[in-house]
Amino acid sequence: MKHIHIKFIFCALLTAPAVLPAGAQGLAENDSLNANELVHVAYRKVAPGNLLGGVSVINVEELTQKNYNTYSLDNMQGYVGGWNGNSLWGMSDRLILVDGVPRDANNILPTEIDQITFLKGASAVVLYGSRAAKGVISITTKRGKQAPFTVEVRANTGFNVVKSYPEYLGSAEYMALYNEARENDGLEALYSKADIYNYGSGENPYRYPNVNFYSSDYVKKAYNRSDVTAEISGGNRRARFYTNIGFNNTGDMFKFGEAKNNHASRLNVRGNVDLTLNESISAYVNANVSFYDSRGANGDSYWTVASTFRPNRVSPLIPLSYLDEHALAARDLLNNTSNIIDGKYFLGGTQSDLTNVFGNYYAAGYNKFTSRQFQFDAGVNIDLAKVLKGLSFQTQFSIDYATSYNTSYNNEYSTYAPTWSNYGGKEVIVGLTKYNNDKKSGVQNISGSTDNQTIAFSGQFNYQNTFATDHNVSAMLIASGYQQTYSGKYHRTSNVNMGLQLGYNYRNTYYADFGGAAIHSAKLAPGHRQAFSPSLTLGWRMSKENFLANSSVVDDLMLSVSGSVLHTDLGIDNYYMYEGIYNQSNGAWWGWRESVSLHSTNSTQGANKDLSFIKRKELAVNLKASLWNKMITADASFFVNSLEGQLITPSSLYPSYFFTYYPEASFMPNMNFNNDRRIGFDFKVDYNKRFGKVDFTAGVAGTYYTTKATKRSEINENQYQNRQGRPVDGLWGLQCLGFFQDDEEVAASPEQRFGGTVKKGDLKYVDQNGDNMIDDKDMVYLGKGGWYGDPLTLGLNLTAKWNKFTFFVLGTGSFGGNAMKNDSYHWVSGEKKYSDVVRGRWTEYTKETATYPRLTTGSGINNFQSSDFWMYKTDAIRLAKVQVTYDFPAQMFRKTFIHGLSAYVSGANLLTISKERKLLEMNVGSAPQTRFYNLGFKATF
Repeated sequence: MKHIHIKFIFCALLTAPAVLPAGAQGLAENDSLNANELVHVAYRKVAPGNLLGGVSVINVEELTQKNYNTYSLDNMQGYVGGWNGNSLWGMSDRLILVDGVPRDANNILPTEIDQITFLKGASAVVLYGSRAAKGVISITTKRGKQAPFTVEVRANTGFNVVKSYPEYLGSAEYMALYNEARENDGLEALYSKADIYNYGSGENPYRYPNVNFYSSDYVKKAYNRSDVTAEISGGNRRARFYTNIGFNNTGDMFKFGEAKNNHASRLNVRGNVDLTLNESISAYVNANVSFYDSRGANGDSYWTVASTFRPNRVSPLIPLSYLDEHALAARDLLNNTSNIIDGKYFLGGTQSDLTNVFGNYYAAGYNKFTSRQFQFDAGVNIDLAKVLKGLSFQTQFSIDYATSYNTSYNNEYSTYAPTWSNYGGKEVIVGLTKYNNDKKSGVQNISGSTDNQTIAFSGQFNYQNTFATDHNVSAMLIASGYQQTYSGKYHRTSNVNMGLQLGYNYRNTYYADFGGAAIHSAKLAPGHRQAFSPSLTLGWRMSKENFLANSSVVDDLMLSVSGSVLHTDLGIDNYYMYEGIYNQSNGAWWGWRESVSLHSTNSTQGANKDLSFIKRKELAVNLKASLWNKMITADASFFVNSLEGQLITPSSLYPSYFFTYYPEASFMPNMNFNNDRRIGFDFKVDYNKRFGKVDFTAGVAGTYYTTKATKRSEINENQYQNRQGRPVDGLWGLQCLGFFQDDEEVAASPEQRFGGTVKKGDLKYVDQNGDNMIDDKDMVYLGKGGWYGDPLTLGLNLTAKWNKFTFFVLGTGSFGGNAMKNDSYHWVSGEKKYSDVVRGRWTEYTKETATYPRLTTGSGINNFQSSDFWMYKTDAIRLAKVQVTYDFPAQMFRKTFIHGLSAYVSGANLLTISKERKLLEMNVGSAPQTRFYNLGFKATF
């Protein structure tokens, strides 16, 4: 049964008089504040001085003047404390809102954005309800101003330059080492010395292939990205408008076949209009459409194949010139193929490789991905001062549509395995074996169609007033919710709330703010679908006290403390997780007599009608300061939060017979059990100073947090294996003692029971429990994984303005995280492709210096276990951005239609400083990382 919910928030908010509802551009604002100085928070705008903590804001419009970006959240950890590039305060599942509506951050470009607000604290997100309980990133777009008609055009072109490729062994070296692996396993060599010589000589790379997927024959060193954007704005007191029209196109790295036409392009048109209908009523309408198209060659991912396809398997392209003139049958075969490449190559294959990625990219056709998004917002703001002074009403309705589909031409093609011979010292092809057939249907196929929809609504009464000059109060009564429909998903995602929030400040010095939201979720059983989330914040502006009022150092100093308990259904992944579920889909067949069988009914999930919300309990402290006439500004937060009642299926709490493997059945229910705790702090400090003719600004931001699993359902024989008390993102594995150096050491050591035959040159592990066996019971905690971002994240940004030049530098750093070298590049066994790491393999001659286990044609499962042998630190400092901008003197355009012109050059992702730099900059199985060099200009008309 479908669950359709309409949820409301009824909130009374008391804050400072500088608080306005979001989108209320038509309402009168505090005269002492420019509208652009206000910070967008939940359902309102607040003066920066009245933010009570857990909130950080970036003025993207200002940032873009010195730092051109192509992604809305690019390196924001360099400016914002509490955001580490992946999460807010170390929590996953943050909610992203664009103009108050759940939307994708990658569907809005920085040129469209006015401001991004990072709502980290529980007190800052309580009004957004259940699905915002792990933080919100609120993006607001630009709006028109009461100003003359203005056109601003920005154009950029740049190149992505590859940082590095994985390094794999060539055919000859691979074959020699594969023979070594067979020898280690007691097997005879597979490749003869003559074979290895022929494959290594390069004299005939078509008979003896040595395929290098990263060769300049196939991929470029750089590819282009270009964009152009026009921003048009203007208006008067009655009507203001803002329009953004942009187009960008990004190429690809490939130089051959259909892949050389790979590209992705996006056209966007945004229009925001604000209307002042009369002294009491204003309205706004926002619309955005984006057209995204990409084209790519058919077939498997080139980069995935590049990481797995051995270099000696097949020559993908073979010249026609090698055909013997007397090989008439072979020539007849090729005369009937439609896939002669560049007029001189045919496609190679074998009985094992009937197709290959090169053949796919040349002859299998291509596909196009098409995505269209339409977003519409409309709102009305009404001043109800005639009813009650300070009272107003606003409402907003939004509807988004997103559709996408693939179209493709899927062709089949033939490949040919040549039969080689040698005539008079010349190698020629005397015969061909054909595999598959050429087939071009000419039919355009349509697949992968999606049709998604988001509907959002909010309506709120706002009240704000000042009594007896000193007592500032305000209130909001809100009804708000959204619902998202996704193709292929029966249940819609819904979020709606009912709540109350009250606040008060005295002389902008003492603040009290209480908020509460009543939430509803259909994922829980009737009777447990409602909960109330309270939040209380107290603030003290110490700079207004007598002991600081006349300070020559302190301009502003604000301390705030908040306590919150948020309820959420994030982490309750499915509906009906509270129900007992019985079915016959996996039931066994049985019968009481011959020829009669019945299908058994099995329990797959036990019932728990008391399943409830997950809770985020939090205490946070925030300190904001401005010193020496704003020369130094600082914002720091300390937080402790506990995520309690996370869902598990607690096998340790029920007898073993509550679950069976065959037929697979379970009577165990889902329960609220696991608890996690996070403790951390974030900070941002900015320094502003003029040195002679140079205006200098420096900013440093940081986030540090630790996690702990404070409650777990587990029964471990050995306490050292308990996850409770350990970091949530812990890496677990074996402690390695190095390599077995001889057979006697293997025989004298505990039995390693992961499978396969353990020999000298294999890894040796610590027997943690002393049972003379190495197995899963010997796995211990090894270090933090940094799943939601490294424990310590730092950012540094520097800006210097001198004589029309602006110099900008951004650096980021991440520290304290670890990872495992457990990909196909490092865990090489069997017939897998060999990477350069195997050169450090253990042999009798390298046993003292080896950095890699012995080679084997088996699974190598004993060596390829998670252990500290494979673990590495991800600590790194990155030079994320450098840009130099020049603003041409205004007098140059005094008698022209041009009002301003700027030009800039920039580089992104330029440098990584790390002990593991090579590893951190290398992608395996996916497109390589790149540096981006850009040239751009901006003109104002």
